[in-house]
Amino acid sequence: MTAAFEAALADFARALEAGLAARLGAAPRPGEIARPARLLAAMRHAVLAGGKRLRPFLLAEVARLLDPGLTVDALMPAAAAIECLHCYSLVHDDLPAMDDDALRRGRPTVHVAYDEATAILAGDGLLTLAFDLLADPACHADPAVRAALVLDLARAGGLGGMVGGQMLDLAAEGRFGDGAAPGEAGIRELQAMKTGALIRAATVMGARLGGAGEDELRRFGRFGDILGLAFQLADDLLDVTATEGEMGKAVAKDAAHGKGTLIALLGIDAVRAELDRLVAEATELLAPWGRRSETLAAAARFVAERRR
Repeated sequence: MTAAFEAALADFARALEAGLAARLGAAPRPGEIARPARLLAAMRHAVLAGGKRLRPFLLAEVARLLDPGLTVDALMPAAAAIECLHCYSLVHDDLPAMDDDALRRGRPTVHVAYDEATAILAGDGLLTLAFDLLADPACHADPAVRAALVLDLARAGGLGGMVGGQMLDLAAEGRFGDGAAPGEAGIRELQAMKTGALIRAATVMGARLGGAGEDELRRFGRFGDILGLAFQLADDLLDVTATEGEMGKAVAKDAAHGKGTLIALLGIDAVRAELDRLVAEATELLAPWGRRSETLAAAARFVAERRR
């Protein structure tokens, strides 16, 4: 299943890359005036750089599990939206005022390849494009569904989600000198916001696009919570065990910045045991769909066991 899963993920990533490229063309869309060439190039640098494309893949797989008649093309606007928001966050996180990273996905980060001002605007452009894609009737015929998707992504990406989590992360580094390092509960909250919220949004949005009822929305919300925690735990593990060449970005950053992590608190063995438990719970949540859910179960294992 690992080879089959990785092939499916790669096939989806190629389709998404093409979809993103089409949405970042030079021609203005209706209602736009012009697309400045340097800004557009920086946005394309941020988005068309490969990557696993895990969040949009999860969105599409959950949607198609609930409604097998859905096609990747039909789901492309929402899938592209969540990837645009994710990539905006990476552009801004890499800035000197944030994590000050020079390498992302094996390439210079946007502020290194262009400049800081352009990188800030590129992130702003990708964030705005995400909601443009969700609000467009091409995303879904029902305006109420589109509005719900916009709310899902806004709540996950904003003050009480990813952006708030980044603020807590900066505070955990001692940037502001006004608080103690977080304990285990604080670290889990930070990680649920900074990393987990957007992964949860992917699974909930996918369920919504698949016509889920309230029980299914809750089930896939929990599934997303589990994958979000597993993703962050695996990321923390890689930060202490992988090389820069394997990761395509700097490693050992958490220790260098004095960040508290669950690995630092609990140890590598405990984190690996927690990852095993999370995979088991995620698989159990998918039991009602039997063999049809094998790809999503494989996604949970992939998240926990990834090597980069």
